Amino acid sequence: MTAGQHAEPPVWFDISSHDAPRARRFYREMFDWPIREIDGGYALVGEDDGPVGGIGQAGPGSPYTGITVYFRVADVDSALARAERLGGTPVLEPVDVPGQGRIAAFSDPDGHVVGLSSG
Repeated sequence: MTAGQHAEPPVWFDISSHDAPRARRFYREMFDWPIREIDGGYALVGEDDGPVGGIGQAGPGSPYTGITVYFRVADVDSALARAERLGGTPVLEPVDVPGQGRIAAFSDPDGHVVGLSSG
């Protein structure tokens, strides 16, 4: 993203919980979301033809629980570097995700985790 460009709207959300089955039940009942479990205990939120998010198990002792919103950017690596220059801290280095493109995440100066996605 260069000066004068605006950010795309959110493209994905991820809910990470120390008790993912409880979180899936809560959000399924709270919002009547269709939730489908896939390999590794992760669950997709949304219809089969277009999930919009996921709910997964946080690793033991992981401080990264909560909701992360992902924003589409043209170049994940460049956007992460820009976040660092502006005072952000990487929490997920860029990684390729099959079917989703490339993702990364950083915490902003207030500690909020923000995701980046090329997909």
